Amino acid sequence: MPEHKVGTREEFEAARQELLAEEKALTRRGDELARKRRELPWVPVEKDYGFETESGTRSLADLFDGRSQLLVYHFMFGPPYEAGCPVCSSIADTLDPNAVHLRARDVTLICSSRAPLDKLLAYRERMGWSFDWVSTVGGDFHRDLGFLYTEDELKPFFEGGIPPTVSQMAEACGTDVLGYVTEGPGLSAYALADGTVHRTYVTTARGLELAMPYYGLLDRAPLGRHEEGEDTHWLRRHDEYGTADPARPA
Repeated sequence: MPEHKVGTREEFEAARQELLAEEKALTRRGDELARKRRELPWVPVEKDYGFETESGTRSLADLFDGRSQLLVYHFMFGPPYEAGCPVCSSIADTLDPNAVHLRARDVTLICSSRAPLDKLLAYRERMGWSFDWVSTVGGDFHRDLGFLYTEDELKPFFEGGIPPTVSQMAEACGTDVLGYVTEGPGLSAYALADGTVHRTYVTTARGLELAMPYYGLLDRAPLGRHEEGEDTHWLRRHDEYGTADPARPA
């Protein structure tokens, strides 16, 4: 534990009240951004996407499952992967128990990946999840949203050198670095109105932290995220903590 300023209870309470005012301002700013997010223009989805599901091939409209809203988490699990991305897996740990509450508010939540459906369902069973997981028919669905990259598009990334954490995650997924970074994570949202599917929102990168609550909790722990200077990522699949070599797929 590093050295840290130690003060009196009175000093703590005074500093805490100052911080609380800033936290409340941030909350109000978050409410304002949520309103603006809802006010984004809706874009009709004109392409006829197909998905392999446990119920056979279905369209994007079919995935709403009788509701008017759909959230899709684009899970990094490409065709060459032997196991899902550990970071996406940590996100799925959060999504899974929330799906039932979202359904109560007219929202269907699913995951979408490009790996064959049998791989996805076997991994879902390993992880103990129950959300619906679909396999895209072709790569257009993820590609059109910016979550699938070509080798040419990735050249600048490779020219800058491969971060150790990327090599670690590729190994954990049972693929090479190119196979790993070809995929990208993301969240997309849709509304079904008058028989037409509209795309209403898309986010990636730190926009996904809403589904990574462990970071919010770490931000409130004494040492915070404490990731600076680490050559490997601390995150593991939930069934790999404490194993001798958690970077390898089961």
